[in-house]
Order: sequence, then structure tokens, then C-alpha cells
Amino acid sequence: MQHLADKKNKAKPKTTMAQAFKTIIWPRRNLVFIGLILIVLSRLSSLVLPWKSKALLDDVIPNKDYDQLYNLLLIVGIAILIQATTSFLLTRILSVQAQYLISELRAQVQKKVLSLPISFFDNTKSGALVSRIMTDVEGVRNLIGTGLVQMVGGTITAVISLVLLIRISPSMTLFVLVPVAIFGFIALKAFGYIRPIFRLRGKINAEVTGRLTETLAGVRVIKAFNAEEQENKTFEKGVDRLFQNVKKSLTATAFMTSSSTFLLGIASTGIMGIGGYKIMTGDLTVGDFLSFTLLLGFMIAPIVQMSNIGSQLTEALAGLDRTEELMNMTAEEDNEARTIQLQNITGTIEFHDVSFAYEAGKDVLHNISFKAPSGSVTALVGSSGSGKSTIAGLSATFLNPKSGMVTIDNQDLAKVKLSSYRKYLGVVLQDEFLFEGTIRENIMFPRPNASEEDLQNAVKAAYVNEFTDRFDDGLDTLIGERGVKLSGGQRQRLAIARAILANPKIIILDEATSSLDTESEVLIQKSLTELIKDRTTIVIAHRLSTIRKADQILVIEAGRIVERGNHDELIAKQGRYYDLYTYQAKI
Repeated sequence: MQHLADKKNKAKPKTTMAQAFKTIIWPRRNLVFIGLILIVLSRLSSLVLPWKSKALLDDVIPNKDYDQLYNLLLIVGIAILIQATTSFLLTRILSVQAQYLISELRAQVQKKVLSLPISFFDNTKSGALVSRIMTDVEGVRNLIGTGLVQMVGGTITAVISLVLLIRISPSMTLFVLVPVAIFGFIALKAFGYIRPIFRLRGKINAEVTGRLTETLAGVRVIKAFNAEEQENKTFEKGVDRLFQNVKKSLTATAFMTSSSTFLLGIASTGIMGIGGYKIMTGDLTVGDFLSFTLLLGFMIAPIVQMSNIGSQLTEALAGLDRTEELMNMTAEEDNEARTIQLQNITGTIEFHDVSFAYEAGKDVLHNISFKAPSGSVTALVGSSGSGKSTIAGLSATFLNPKSGMVTIDNQDLAKVKLSSYRKYLGVVLQDEFLFEGTIRENIMFPRPNASEEDLQNAVKAAYVNEFTDRFDDGLDTLIGERGVKLSGGQRQRLAIARAILANPKIIILDEATSSLDTESEVLIQKSLTELIKDRTTIVIAHRLSTIRKADQILVIEAGRIVERGNHDELIAKQGRYYDLYTYQAKI
């Protein structure tokens, strides 16, 4: 499977400079145009010194013309001031705009990532996604920032310098162009070699970041099993892979730099010989030679810079390749079949002959059919891996049926706009996720603008006040990452309060009370009673004593409903439910 995925990725077209120009540079053409004007002014002003050096040596000094000397110094001084001012404005305008573009792109990528289906997150490390959102887009600063403008400005400078060099000495200019052409050929080959390295670097960086995120999140497990050394070795391997990748790109860049130094050094040496010979024969003045030498530096400097700027642009395009992969993924809401906008619901959920598979040919649900009427409680019981969580996932639209249909008020959920359904949905998971922050912020997460009265009602209904009243800061107590400062029972009650405040019509509940102490379980059962009141509830039951009052109980085994009915009916049957219930009662 991985081989096919890699093959598919390779088949995808790369982001070209033309595409980058169309999507990133052209919308900001006004700023880029200002940048180009500034860089032209900067480069033209920088040419004043070599231009005036000829006049200094050939006219001013031999004639002892002090007035012309003062004028010459004034002109050069103004040119230097223009050069310094334009350099400052370039950085101020384009670099700031580049950073704004990075923040804008990060926001767009994060928005896109959150729009992707749950299955994407099941197969992708969160740390890797963090890297792709935060790191991959950074290279674009070289597209809109000074990198691209310097390349264009450098090209302009090189062309103007070339024209002036030809006017001074066509033969010496031709001699210089040979090594420059050889260097250009080497640079193009090197950039083609480096780009895949930069793409792979993004992938390796994402993997290393992903593993590091997991390591920090699971630090208690690592310490509990004395596995620090094992984790250190795993991280070291990832860091070494990153180092080997960087080493490859640095080697290629170093080869380009050394090639430019060697080839252009040969050119400079040749110019010394040719220029010296021409001065001795009278074909060239000392001023001409100095001007030629200075202009040669202005022509060669941008070419030497190309290796650095070219690497930056290559890195930017490689980052855009990976960003484009994410942006081209299909969002949940992009399904053209989802056209139904729910205005209001009563909350009746029905499964019609539903089958589902996570992998082709391996069904985990087989022809499931049942109805959960509005306001009723449907409990799912069965052994681990029987398909209970999959049914809950289908009800929450986290998954889509392979065949059959799930309906809400007789509307096919596969045709309903997800946002219009999920605003009526509340989910309380077994291992509920809490955000770092205060208890108040976590409860108000689904409704940030809820009134204090609504908040207090949710807090009391879920018996959260039973423990917050003992805290010095009450609801403003910081709970740490993932609620680490709270007990399991406290975290569950906080999650239930959050669901109560959301006031959904439908509740999907992974009722996890089996690992809690008796006091916590009693309080959670009371809070759950408040939560499910007058709401359609689908509950995955772990402790069967807690679902005796459910309107219907579905016994799931191997992806099939093997029994259904209420508690008394199923006990009377003395079937699978009876076995499970009596077994737990003995425990």
C-alpha cells in the first residue's frame, strides 16, 4: 500500500514557478512592482561608483580638476544614500509582506486540515500535521520577499553591467562569459537535484516532529516503563535522517559555490592578464580597466548569489508542493451529494441495512437495521471489537456507510450538509479530550458566548460544582494539558457539562464508568440522567447496570445485532445479554 501511495505522490505534478507566480506573486503584484522599482533604483545607484571611477582616474586626477572632483563626490554620495534608503524600504515592505503571507497561508492550511474527514486524522500523526502547517509554508517568504526581487534585480544589474562591459572591451567580456555559462549549466543541474531533497526534508521533519509530539504527550507511559533510552534512540534516528538530508543539500550547494569561486576566479585571473596587456599596448586606459573590474563584480555578484537564492526558491517550491497536496484533498463538505440543509430536527435516527468496512473486503458491520426514536435511549452492548464504536461513528457522521443508509428524520445523512446536522449533535467520549486552559473555557467551548446563567445550569446539572467549589479559583482553575490536573471522574463530568451547555438534540455517549470509583460513578450517572433528558441518545454501555432504563438495548456481536429489546425482555430471554449481565453482576 505504501509503495502505491509513494508512486501516486511521484505522479503528481510539481508546483512550477509559473503556478507560484499566478497564485502567490500576481495577487500581490503592486507590492512586488514597488519592490522591483526600488531594487532597480538600488542597483542603478550602485553602478554610479564604477561609472565615476573611470572619470576620476582618466580626467579628474590627471587634470587636477577640483570642481569636478567635488561634483563627483556629491553624485557618488547621493547614489550611496539612495542605495541605503531603497535597501531599507525593500526589507520593510517585502519582508513584512512575506511574513504576512506566511501567517495567511498557515491559517488557510489549518482551515483546510480541519475540514478533512476523521479518517484522514486516523491515518496521520498530529505532530506531522503541525509541521506541515507551521514549517512547509515558511519558504514562500523567498517568493514574495527579497529573495525573488533580488534575483530579478540582480538579473537587471547583470544585464546593464554586461552592456557596459561590452562597450569597454568586447574581447574581455567574451572571455568572462564562457566560465559564467558553465556555472549556469552546473547550477541548473544542481537545483534539479536539490528539489526532491527539500521535499523529502519536509516529510522527514514532519515525521520527527510527530514522534516528538507523541513522546511529550506520553511521557508518563515512557517513565512508567523506564523507556527513556528507547525513546531517545528513536528520536536520534529521526534526527540523523534529517541531518543526512540536510548534508546532501549542503553538499550540492557547496559544490555550486565552489564551482562559482573556481570558474569566476579563472575569469578574474584572465581579465588581469588581458587587461594588463591591453593597458601596456595602449588599447585600454587605467580608468577603463578599473571600471571594467568593478562592473565585472556587479555582473558576477548576482550570478554567485543565484546559488543561494536559487536554493531558497527551490526550497519554497518544495514546501508549496507539500502544501498543495493538503490543499487539494477533498473536504468533508465538498461532497456534491450533500445538498440537504437541515433547518430543524426532532432527532429520530434510523439505520437501514447498513454495512461498513475500514478496509476493502473486511466488513466490521453487516446489515445493521434499527430505529432510535426522538428522545429515546438506545444502548449498544457487546464484547470489545464487536462494532459498537463504528455504529456510534456512523451516527455522528464521522464515518459513512459502505452500503445501506443512515437517516435523520427520514433524511439520508449521506445527502445532508454536515454542519447543519452537527449543530444538533453532542458527543461525550470515553477518553474525553480537554483543552489546556480553565474549567470555564472548556465547558464554554461549544458556546463561547453562552450566558453565565446557562453556564451555571450546566455546571450544576453535571455536578461539576461538587469539585470546583473546593478549588480556590473555582471555574477559573487551570486544568493543564488534556486536563491532567483533574481526576478521571472530574474530567468526565466536565465533558458532560460541556455537552449539556451545547444543548444538542442528539447525544452520542461512550459511557465510561467502569474504571471509576463508586462515588464518581454515582455522580456521573446523575449528570448523565440530566444530559440525556428529552434527547435522542445512543450510548455505548460498558457497565450494564447503568442502562437498565434504556428504551432499547442492542446486543452487537461480530458486527451483527444478535439481540434487541429492553432490559427485562432480554433478561427473560436468557440469551447473550443475560450472560453478559450475570457475568458482570458476579464481578
